[in-house]
Amino acid sequence: MSRDYGEKYSKISAQTKLALLDRPTQGYIQKKAFQYRFTFQELKQIVEISIDLSMWDEGSLLELDFQEEHKRQFLKSVHGYYEDLKVQKEYRNFDYEKPQRQPELVLKEKGKLGLGSCPVASERTRCCNLLTLDAVESCGFDCSYCAIGSFYNEDRVTFDPDFEKKLKNLELDPDKTYHIGTGQSSDSLLFGNKNNTLQALFDFANTHGNVILELKSKSKNISYLLEHKIPKNVITSWSINTPTIIENEEHLSASLEERLESARAIANKGNLVGFHFHPMVHYDGWESEYQEVVDMILKKFVPEEVALISLGTLTFIKPVIKKLRERNFKSKILQMPLESASGKFSYPLETKKQMFSHLYSCFEPWQREVYFYLCMEDISLWAEVFGYEYVSNSEFENDMINSYNRKINK
Repeated sequence: MSRDYGEKYSKISAQTKLALLDRPTQGYIQKKAFQYRFTFQELKQIVEISIDLSMWDEGSLLELDFQEEHKRQFLKSVHGYYEDLKVQKEYRNFDYEKPQRQPELVLKEKGKLGLGSCPVASERTRCCNLLTLDAVESCGFDCSYCAIGSFYNEDRVTFDPDFEKKLKNLELDPDKTYHIGTGQSSDSLLFGNKNNTLQALFDFANTHGNVILELKSKSKNISYLLEHKIPKNVITSWSINTPTIIENEEHLSASLEERLESARAIANKGNLVGFHFHPMVHYDGWESEYQEVVDMILKKFVPEEVALISLGTLTFIKPVIKKLRERNFKSKILQMPLESASGKFSYPLETKKQMFSHLYSCFEPWQREVYFYLCMEDISLWAEVFGYEYVSNSEFENDMINSYNRKINK
């Protein structure tokens, strides 16, 4: 071992996440680092690849043990194997431990309550200008791809003790229609009416007829909604996915059947529901499984009961990718080809077009009777998937609100 490289290795390895790996893999990487004299960037990439292989339950570089003579050949072999895995994702033999999580529920005084803007809008994505209302902060579910954990303490869910009072004092323009969602900082239904949250939201909706309030959830906790009259301008929506993704990536959330039965119960009360196919995930068998989910929805509901169906897929910012790797857990969610997309990372556009077009075609009987839209997706995909596009976010927003209001007013 060269002493000069030994000092360099100690310095650069300390700047990586090498310590997250098991001891044998750490030793293998160190051996290869001295053999090939890795630069910091090369070592960082090898460590990240090793973390991903462990996360995906796809073995380790130690087991593969590439024996190439030259560094360039070694790196090419490792990267080639890694990239091939990204397009071969399948869950049949995926082995993971189900998380056990009971976050602390606390009351915490917060500042002034206001309406926020969609946190993920960008210049290249068509945005519906959804306004956000943080009724609760952080979530009790453990979906592997979720960004909420990157912005809030995962082990603590906070409620503002003055939320009800602040919501009553929220000033709105009576001449403007507002589309407001409460599912961006937490699940809208998981905690029920704790801290009088749902009661306050229902009173708010009843007071402001110019508000369309959307409660977005992966929960089956609809007891408060069943026991109380839901304002007509409240749309209850569920994030929907295949059983494979729910089981392997949306930990602690309600099953597909429980979500659909919850939506059916709300529709039975005469209130509108909606479904978000977000995120759609590309894996072995995705086409037939999403088709089966659509068939279930078409059987259980009629289009008059459904206000919206949105389509979207996995999109990550660098801090979320970093957080996922630091969690040191089993998930295949990052096992995908990641391309730069307006400062974020997501599937290639061609893959998105294939997924969205397939799902939209499955809903052919409803295409003229339910409002479909792409959420957080590249502007170019609209015409390719739906056959039309909006020239501005305002046009998109107005068309969406008009569609929702037509069904609300029926």
